Amino acid sequence: MTSNARNYLNQLNAEYLQVHRRKEDLFWSTYMGTSDDQAGFTAAEQAYKAFCADPARLPVLREMQAQAEGADLKRGLGGWIAFFECNVIEDPAAAALMDELVAAEAALFARRKELKLSLLDEQGRQVAGSLPAASTSLAASQNEAVRQSAITMFHALEQWVVDNGFLEVVALRNRFARAMGYRDYFDYKVHKNEQMSPEQLFTVLDDFIARTEDRVHQGLAELKAAKGATALLPHNLRYFVSGDVTRQLDPYVPFSRALKDWVESFRRLGIQYRDATLTLDLLTREGKYENGFCHGPVPSFWQEGQWVPAVVNFTSLADPAQVGSGWSGLNTLFHEGGHAAHFANVTGNAPCFSQEFPPTSMAYAETQSMFCDSLLDDADWLKRYARNEAGEVIPDALIEAMIAARQPFRAFNERQIALVAYFERDLYAMDEAERSPAAVLALARQWERKILGVESPRPLLAIPHLLNQESACAYHGYLLALMAVEQTRAYFLRRDGYLTDNPRIGPDLAAHYWGPGNGMTHDQTLQSLTGEGFSAGPLARVCNQSVAEAWATASACMAAARQRPPVGDGTPLNAHIRVVHGETLIADNSHSEAQMLADFEAWIHNHYQGEKQLA
Repeated sequence: MTSNARNYLNQLNAEYLQVHRRKEDLFWSTYMGTSDDQAGFTAAEQAYKAFCADPARLPVLREMQAQAEGADLKRGLGGWIAFFECNVIEDPAAAALMDELVAAEAALFARRKELKLSLLDEQGRQVAGSLPAASTSLAASQNEAVRQSAITMFHALEQWVVDNGFLEVVALRNRFARAMGYRDYFDYKVHKNEQMSPEQLFTVLDDFIARTEDRVHQGLAELKAAKGATALLPHNLRYFVSGDVTRQLDPYVPFSRALKDWVESFRRLGIQYRDATLTLDLLTREGKYENGFCHGPVPSFWQEGQWVPAVVNFTSLADPAQVGSGWSGLNTLFHEGGHAAHFANVTGNAPCFSQEFPPTSMAYAETQSMFCDSLLDDADWLKRYARNEAGEVIPDALIEAMIAARQPFRAFNERQIALVAYFERDLYAMDEAERSPAAVLALARQWERKILGVESPRPLLAIPHLLNQESACAYHGYLLALMAVEQTRAYFLRRDGYLTDNPRIGPDLAAHYWGPGNGMTHDQTLQSLTGEGFSAGPLARVCNQSVAEAWATASACMAAARQRPPVGDGTPLNAHIRVVHGETLIADNSHSEAQMLADFEAWIHNHYQGEKQLA
């Protein structure tokens, strides 16, 4: 029976790889705008969902596991049992609703792709708009009319969303969730993604909101006193908080050097990709999905003593001609590169352990990426990597100015993440007859004012995650992840005293966080590394720091970095890297890493010459 069980495990692994790869390849080409085969993607998505939801698998797997010998074989079969228990749809009516839902979401996605948005550039011209361009304009444009046009674009998108099928998708999601035995889709997703009830989730979120309530209002009051009441308007808030420092920082973090900064920083952290193939599509363009993401067409795993390396795709939306885009693009590169490191290092004996969907907790997955992008805000990272074209290191005074601008709004920023959960909970709980476009938009503004104290500079219904089945009702995972990130950072700082270029970090993350994949819970991985269970306290304490306290921490960090011996090049990433722009290959490391970095930098300079624009 053990041989039968092993053969079944191997067969299941192979079938999953086939159906998953087909879906992911079409996902990438349609989301990158290199293919319009929406029908093919919908069919592949439905085939993947059908595989994941096949109820016939569970009784066979349970019987195989009961009779199998050997811990490794039992673990692989157990991983698949957990996978199917999370995804099986046993009720034929619910399965039919899932097919209907996939088709409805695909149609909404196709219509959204055709939507033409616009905003003003610095010369007052109406130009094609995108979510990243609008966000960057809100943070960096000195022209209030440009900023106003960005908010107007967001609100136009919100109106389009509620008028063009999203509310029908919400109703369909609820019908599916109720057929599965849940109150509504929010209830279903929280249980499925985080193995929590909504009540347990909001115990955590309410605690964080309560801990940071005074700080968020203090930050708003300070900004109003310093800049006037108009600074709190949604089109002004981001600029008055960070616009000046965003512009000052820009020369020190050009996007042309982002790939080099990522490669060198991850090398010195000891991060390895275990022979993975990485494809990076980093630049914005028309027709490309307007949000960074990382997906793994081939998950990493061991099969019969043979390592199956990962194939991973990730994307950012940089516009090197736009002020502030270098910094935002670099953040996305570190974030998605962190996801890629995680999914390239899962060492289970089945691909079900190394994928981004349930039973993988979103909070667990986002902890890996958010830890990596958190390093960019550290003063010692900035002193080591941020430099202008003349090779001059970022001044201490600019780091202090960044802290002075951003620290008062750290609580505000993290509460923006919590805000989405409060809104989605009420959106899915609304009576069908009351869920009108006007009522939904009013609900969004109501929750923005309650959680943030003002209307959001990133209006709720313009957030792309709400439209996609996999990311809907899961945004709170980012905040749960940030809580775990602060616990992880605190552990390394206690043990080693520093984070930037710390070569112990990569191996520790691989051993404790990445290797188990979803074979361990989020809390268990935290316990494994830090010895502590999940807690909101460390994040709240960081959010509540004063500017003086945050600057004192940064000053000590820079002073300690000066005392450490120079670092070398670190260890090779052990990855096959291709950087593309749609179907155009920009650079790869087939010849050498140095050649790839040089080719990338030259390509950016050649294609984005001239003065930077803000929109």
